[in-house]
Amino acid sequence: MKFDLLTLFPGMFSGPFSESIVKNAVDKGLIEISLHNIRDYANDRHRVTDDYPYGGGAGMVMKVEPLTACIESVRTERPASKVVLTTPRGRPFTQALAGELANEDGLIIICGRYEGIDERVSEMFVDLEVSIGDFVLTGGEPAAIVLVDAVSRLIPGVLGSKESAEEDSFRNGLLEYPQYTRPPEFRGQMVPPVLLSGNHREIERWRRRESLRRTLMVRPELLDAVELTEEDEKFVRMLRDGGGTDD
Repeated sequence: MKFDLLTLFPGMFSGPFSESIVKNAVDKGLIEISLHNIRDYANDRHRVTDDYPYGGGAGMVMKVEPLTACIESVRTERPASKVVLTTPRGRPFTQALAGELANEDGLIIICGRYEGIDERVSEMFVDLEVSIGDFVLTGGEPAAIVLVDAVSRLIPGVLGSKESAEEDSFRNGLLEYPQYTRPPEFRGQMVPPVLLSGNHREIERWRRRESLRRTLMVRPELLDAVELTEEDEKFVRMLRDGGGTDD
């Protein structure tokens, strides 16, 4: 999987991509990350990449010429890659979308800045606009880091085990159940006995119920899109009625 990041501030990526799982994936050759400085494609000696918006208004807009030149240069080497723009107006980034993008040959990610990019760039080149949330960042670089991280971990071989990705939050539409490790008791707080029982059927039942419980508490709207079993529905009704501890 090849990631090409088009940015005005390539130094912002040195930390996140030089540690942990992403770095290991790069070292193993499972993913490739290339940074492209948009300023290098500006055609004036001051390397100007922004200008005032037509029609007036606050802020600046990324210019069409250097961004177009940068995209076209990268696409010469990556003709099969999908062009993605990070922008608050884009499609919400979800685990499902991460899974879709993980099946691409590569991603060319444009990191927007200022008030955005000249709309003609979107019309000519962008295949997908993506938003990581209903908030505004100083630029698209943090969003690009999120995309690379979330997509990379779905590439076969990047994580230590296939199950790690399969059991993530949102994989089945629910938030993940609570996790525990040794010791079994800490400052009077005990690990739930079922997890120490060795009864895998009961452990899976407990985990499913805890996922339902957490989702209902934190993100209840997610339940509308999840296919629930009859047992799930009974448990959710019990939770909503103020119960949830008995069978």
